[in-house]
Amino acid sequence: MSDNSVVNTKRIAKNTIMLYIRMLITMVVSLYTSRVVLDVLGVDDFGIYNVVGGIVVILSFLNNSMTTSTQRFLNYELGTNNKDGLKQVFSTSVLLHLIIGVLIIFLAFTIGAYFLEYKMNIAPDRMTAAWYVFIFSILTFVFQTITVPYNSTIIAHEKMSAYAYLSIVEVFLKLLIVYLIKVINYDHLIMYALLSFIVNVLIRIVYIIYSKNNFEETIFSRKYIDKQKFKQMFSFSSWSIVGNLGYILHTQGMSIVTNIYFNTAINAAQGIANQVNSAVTSFTTNFQVALNPQIVKSYAAKELESMHQLIIRGCKFSYFLVLFFTIPIVVEAPQILNIWLTTIPPDTVEFVRLILIVTLINSFSNIMAVAQGATGRVKVYQIVLTSLGLLHIPFAMVFFEMGFPAYYGTVVYIFLSLILMTTRVLFVTKSVELKLSKFVKEVCFPTLLVTIISFIYSVLIHRVLPVTFIGFIISCLLSIGVIAVIIYLVGLNKEERSFLSKQVLKIIRK
Repeated sequence: MSDNSVVNTKRIAKNTIMLYIRMLITMVVSLYTSRVVLDVLGVDDFGIYNVVGGIVVILSFLNNSMTTSTQRFLNYELGTNNKDGLKQVFSTSVLLHLIIGVLIIFLAFTIGAYFLEYKMNIAPDRMTAAWYVFIFSILTFVFQTITVPYNSTIIAHEKMSAYAYLSIVEVFLKLLIVYLIKVINYDHLIMYALLSFIVNVLIRIVYIIYSKNNFEETIFSRKYIDKQKFKQMFSFSSWSIVGNLGYILHTQGMSIVTNIYFNTAINAAQGIANQVNSAVTSFTTNFQVALNPQIVKSYAAKELESMHQLIIRGCKFSYFLVLFFTIPIVVEAPQILNIWLTTIPPDTVEFVRLILIVTLINSFSNIMAVAQGATGRVKVYQIVLTSLGLLHIPFAMVFFEMGFPAYYGTVVYIFLSLILMTTRVLFVTKSVELKLSKFVKEVCFPTLLVTIISFIYSVLIHRVLPVTFIGFIISCLLSIGVIAVIIYLVGLNKEERSFLSKQVLKIIRK
């Protein structure tokens, strides 16, 4: 391993540790607040918050696209050590995000408002509260949009400690919100939306202040707005818009379609499933946030061998991090939900199990997108993936029309996810000159083998132990332990086992 690879590996490991500390704290607090919010709001209001917020999230395809573009160009300029280029990217991205903010407001109060007023399945006596949720969600989202360049700069510079600390502060402020909505004698749903908006604004202001004090390029100046850079970023993001629109439509769009065919109680079940899913995916998201800048920088520095190694290990470890918790949760879902929640919306168990399977399949899709984005060749990639992804809603609607339950929309998504992941791998391996056979051998085979063995052992453990609280605890601990051993012995190669053993020994000796 080259000196540069060793340095990169240590940096990724350090940043990942910081993000995992953040994740463990935020996950525990978030799961607790979700339980309390569900109790305080009730199933129907909780469902309204999720589905109305989903209308606004649909518009995030614009914001997500520019976020991807901004991070890609910042990472690229850092990889080539171009300080003037960094200033150009930052100022240009600020202008682009201001334009997007205005466009989001226009789309929200035209198309979004139409859907809310005429298409959503919401009780008439809760429409006023739903409108307040809608307005505060829009304001929150617009403010997040215009501050994206500052957040992206922090991540591009790999200052994960600041990112982690601010996230921890944010989650504890959200915990404070839960307390306030319980004691304030006013419509709980409206107060929750208002206080969530205030917290988001405060945190984004802190992000701006931190960025301005630590990174010299975070100064918006007209002289650094470069027309050529504007065209490049807009061109890159325009195809990312296509991809993000497809993703948003077959995720948040499904919430709206589900609401049309069913009711807000089912949306509440989807919301709970998404909370569980968010907790699991945070394990791999934190790792990828630390890894992604290095992938782009390696490509910019023309270090393809290093990039290939980052992609292979990143995909494998991302999958295992999700698998580590997915299998025990899938097997023990009914017991987990009974312990966690006092009120369980209908079909929640099915939604939780199915969405986690989708997440497992998609566990390294972000790494694939970052690797493809590093090359700048995203047009055909996004068109093909979006075209496939958009099949989700029509196929799901066919099942709904035939009378199948709401969770069959996620069943459809599982099959589509397998096709989409295969397509991503074929595109990326060709674009970055990574041998497909090498990827299949080092990523696909070990992950599939570990999944099969781990699932069999976890089901056997579950069936042998009694259905009690103690049995549940022992089952989870044994499953996690067995999966860890299987990953170590079957999933990792000799070099990876050696590296992991050395890191564990260092931690023990400290």
